[in-house]
Amino acid sequence: MKVTLGQHSLAKPGGPNQDFHGAMLPTGHLRAARGIALAVADGIGSSRVSQVASSAAVRGFLEDYYATPDAWPVRRAAQQVLAATNAWLHAQNQRSPARFDKDSGYVCAFSALILQGHDLHLLHVGDARICRVHPQALEPLTEEHRLHVGAGQSYLARALGLHAHVEIDTRCWPAEAGALYLLATDGAHGFIDAAAVHAALHRHGGDLDAAARALCEHARARGSTDDATVQLLRIDALPEATGLNTLLPRDGLRLPPPLAPRMAFEGYTIVRALHVGARSHVHLATDDASGETVVLKTPAASAHEDAAFLDRFLLDEWVASRINSPHVVRARAPRRPRGHLFAALEYVPGQTLAQWMVDHPRPALEEVRAIVEQVARGLQALHRRGMLHQDLRPANVVIDAQGTARIIDLASAHVPGLYAAEEARPMAIEGTLQYTAPEYLAGQGGDERSDLFSLAAIAYQMLAGQLPYGLQPARLRPGDDPRRLRYVPLAHHRPDLPAWLDAVLRKALHPQPARRQQAAAEFAHDLRAPGPDFHRRRAPPLAERDPVAFWQTVAALLGLAVIGLLGVVALA
Repeated sequence: MKVTLGQHSLAKPGGPNQDFHGAMLPTGHLRAARGIALAVADGIGSSRVSQVASSAAVRGFLEDYYATPDAWPVRRAAQQVLAATNAWLHAQNQRSPARFDKDSGYVCAFSALILQGHDLHLLHVGDARICRVHPQALEPLTEEHRLHVGAGQSYLARALGLHAHVEIDTRCWPAEAGALYLLATDGAHGFIDAAAVHAALHRHGGDLDAAARALCEHARARGSTDDATVQLLRIDALPEATGLNTLLPRDGLRLPPPLAPRMAFEGYTIVRALHVGARSHVHLATDDASGETVVLKTPAASAHEDAAFLDRFLLDEWVASRINSPHVVRARAPRRPRGHLFAALEYVPGQTLAQWMVDHPRPALEEVRAIVEQVARGLQALHRRGMLHQDLRPANVVIDAQGTARIIDLASAHVPGLYAAEEARPMAIEGTLQYTAPEYLAGQGGDERSDLFSLAAIAYQMLAGQLPYGLQPARLRPGDDPRRLRYVPLAHHRPDLPAWLDAVLRKALHPQPARRQQAAAEFAHDLRAPGPDFHRRRAPPLAERDPVAFWQTVAALLGLAVIGLLGVVALA
């Protein structure tokens, strides 16, 4: 990514400059993950402290935006930062005389432009303006949030600091090499047209700072009496790669050879194979430098030609390195440069939950609760970072000798921040069908409640030894209505368990995400302390509890009705 940036601010005569502007052009990982950002803020002229608001808004945004988790998409990261900035400014107003006179408070308009990958993101509130510069016109990309009351009078209807909550306009569109954008406060944009921009560019060549200064002076010469700030951004080149290949680069990494016990590989000594699958191989190894036991994951030879799979391969280690939870597998930080494509993860000695279920075919409810609560905390750690696991199943949970459950195998995780804006919703089925939420199977996107469904399916299977919908989910096709799925009551398999437990599981396993608990923690809480609604629930109708008995009863009643009608006809 290559850009050229120019910016300048001109204060109004006889007063402090209540505009503030800034830009961040990071390099390396930050540029790939968060892109470059420009921001401008404009204080209100009636306030003596609005320049403080403008400065805080721009400085806070540019500093805090780059400190947000990589897993967050651009829009979420930027909106979270602006929400926090707005809350701080509003709190300052509430502690000052501005509480009774908002025109004298910490209030400002704010606009920002972020170039990340091949996408441009816009955030805007107030009366500054962002435009695309065309040869003959300026194309406005923002709307002014001013309320006109007549007689030429107007005031800001929306701005940072004005209210406890603020609505931020957002837009996203594909970036184009060669495109030129202008950000300007109201003291400048009302006096600038496309001809003035191109004249300044022609006069100053590639010096966009000088061009921005010329445009501010042009606005002053045309009659502007307010602070005037102009920023110019020209996109010179866009990166060839985007998404996973940008943030998880595998360029220069060779595909690993087949690993075998006692083999030396990348500073490790291979101990034995733990899992050999069609797509990846997992080996136990010892770090030669530290003596630490680790797990090495390498792509199988059969997957060496699958570019999409190889792009995602490093996701397992990438996600694990960003989650700090005792219930999610940890990554082992690289101690030396790598020459091959592989992932290094902590070794968790123990058994998978799949094996645990074989060893405990009829577990007590408390045993199941203890495991579900731990897995739920692991999911929470992922969800707080904006990630979805998408492949939660018994084989992807390991229980160690102390009974601690850990989620492993994060290679199918959905991380919105790693994708272009148009790819932000997970649509593909990444997990195992038996545990995949119906919304995925029906061709819809998933969210945290989809992982919750998988956890509830595992909990049901631990208790019942069967899956709640049997093989029905595998028959769903894109466009099918998930509500046609028929839940098999837990009482069919475990009549010894309380009825409220079936109600809790039925809710978590509802085909419609909106009808489930809204978080894994809520589901775990309901298993431990069910509310009165679960105790008051009536038994489901016979058609749901036992469809075979229902239709047998209907057939018998119809048979009796037919016999009765035949008797009436015979008597007649």
